[in-house]
Amino acid sequence: MATAYKYIYEVEPARQATFDKPSASPVYRSVYVKDGFPTLPFATLFEMFEQSCQKYANNKCLGKREKNDQGEAGAYVWKTYAEVHTDVKNVASALLALGVKPSQRVGIFGANSPEWMTAMQACNRISAHCVPLYDSLGENAIEYIVNHSEAVAAFTSTEKLPALVKALPKTKETLKVVVYWGAGNEAAVKTATELGYTVHSLSALMELGAKQPAEAVAPKPDDLCTIMYTSGTTGDPKGVMLTHSAVVAAVNTAISYCKNNKIELDQTDRLLSYLPLAHIFDRVNEEWFLSIGAAIGYWQGDVLKLVDDVAALQPSLFLGVPRVFDRIYGRIMGQINSAGLVKKALFNWGFNRKLFFLRQGYSHTKAAPFFDKLVFSKIAARFGGKIKAVVSGGAPLAPHVEDFLRVAMCAPVVQGYGLTETSAASFIASADVMDHAATVGPPTPMTEFRLESVPDMNCDALDPKQPKGEVLIRGAANFTGYYKAKDKTDEVLEEDGWFHSGDIAIITPSGAIKIVDRKKNIFKLSQGEYVAVEALESTYKKTSVVEQVWVYGNSFESCLVAVVVPNKDVITAWAKENGVTGEYEKGLLQDARVNAHILAELTRVGKDDKLKGYEIVKAVHLESVQFSVEDDLLTPSFKLRRPQLQAKYQKQIDAMYADLKKAGKA
Repeated sequence: MATAYKYIYEVEPARQATFDKPSASPVYRSVYVKDGFPTLPFATLFEMFEQSCQKYANNKCLGKREKNDQGEAGAYVWKTYAEVHTDVKNVASALLALGVKPSQRVGIFGANSPEWMTAMQACNRISAHCVPLYDSLGENAIEYIVNHSEAVAAFTSTEKLPALVKALPKTKETLKVVVYWGAGNEAAVKTATELGYTVHSLSALMELGAKQPAEAVAPKPDDLCTIMYTSGTTGDPKGVMLTHSAVVAAVNTAISYCKNNKIELDQTDRLLSYLPLAHIFDRVNEEWFLSIGAAIGYWQGDVLKLVDDVAALQPSLFLGVPRVFDRIYGRIMGQINSAGLVKKALFNWGFNRKLFFLRQGYSHTKAAPFFDKLVFSKIAARFGGKIKAVVSGGAPLAPHVEDFLRVAMCAPVVQGYGLTETSAASFIASADVMDHAATVGPPTPMTEFRLESVPDMNCDALDPKQPKGEVLIRGAANFTGYYKAKDKTDEVLEEDGWFHSGDIAIITPSGAIKIVDRKKNIFKLSQGEYVAVEALESTYKKTSVVEQVWVYGNSFESCLVAVVVPNKDVITAWAKENGVTGEYEKGLLQDARVNAHILAELTRVGKDDKLKGYEIVKAVHLESVQFSVEDDLLTPSFKLRRPQLQAKYQKQIDAMYADLKKAGKA
């Protein structure tokens, strides 16, 4: 196996009965921690921020781009660590003055901004638990999260204030204080006030805190710092409880990774904040940059202006999810393909040459220095020209996009893997190791893992040629459980700390982990959104035009498609009423009008059931023959056999996605 990773010890036979997992593989951890886990000079996020504000007081800390009267963004405007520290102290003091107590929950709702981070650090300062609020989990998500977490105060941007106010009539039992940043919304403020809430602008809150200064209420390492609500299964969102020590461990992982991979980041570096702070991936990285005294610049909030923000900030680290990198790839390759013959030929020559030498084991700086200077440095310059590493997470990156990034970005490109429950810090590929391409690499220094066999999926964790099984994770960055949901916690978290990820992986010959499946019928789309496919199929079967439906998606695509067995009688009657003629199988089911009608019906019932946009099927293939046990497409209990369905309809799936991309709908 690769030098960066091998198993250090195996579960002792005497302890096997304790684990009661005879199908479990050995326990693995990184060779970098064979002499012990690394430590940091702080134990809580509060301690970290205090140390940074003292050590780097005059450094740039948080910045954003101010716009002129025409809405054009200018250069980044910064606050120093000392200035942000003052803001945090004032906000924390004001919260205490308004009756917020340590260990109570405080919601934050809005796009990434310096105000978001200031509010979060204020929560850390008074031992309150930050609860990110977001409406992408469904129509009533804000109301549910506020009430379930028992949040007593909520910060929100002006843009999100009306959405928060909409939930306020049903959050009176717990929520008391609303704070908004930005210009404000007079009507929304009036409504909230009339409902009995105490409403402040952030600037007014800071003034209150400055007049009534209060000492910090320092948290302990085992205290919660956040409850992050996440989807991933059917039913209501689950509140993932993360302690200060867990997120500190994730920060430690980032620092250790850079040290072990010779990526030098320090107080002179910058990070672009655009991935949602409401998710753990971005939060951990922002806490990491604060810990080293570096600067964080916030985007404008418009994905079409993202590259402009990158160029203006010149970040040292570029974090992304596949959907973002797919856009970058498509945009640049489109420009190359439309360029002149000479430029296109030069790019292709340089691309193939550099990729060849990367695959021979050369580092990114030595694979093709001539073409870097002539071609690829110009692409890297569009992203500020100072990127030291590119990290993709959230879902698998398409191999051709990863190859493109490795060649064109003039920096190491790696994929990582983790979950909210593991502080997004479980695995990451080694820098400049092409054998780790298309994998998520070895475990991070704070992580132990093992595989568990899943016989129903033909997964054998003890297979000497290709170990395969469910990924189980244990480590300092793991969560402590789901808030108010012991039953759900017990389903995934064992008493000795092993967390069942639900993801199926193999161990590659290079010693890396490659995620290949989901244990349950839940998967991520390329933008990182979870899809619980059985629930969607239940919704789609509500329309009378559907006899059977199989919904398909994967982590390389941004939308869903489906194979539908229509109700023959219903479709025949509809066709007759609408003047569509022909034999059923080779006529009606091949007619674009019938296909469009069935797709419209699926969309209608999906919207009626308030499905989210990415849960709406975008294309269908019509099948005349029902799925059956005899064809091995159904189990004896009539459940869909998804791998078999995929094997049968792969050609149709590929065709649907190709047509969607051609039409610009995917």
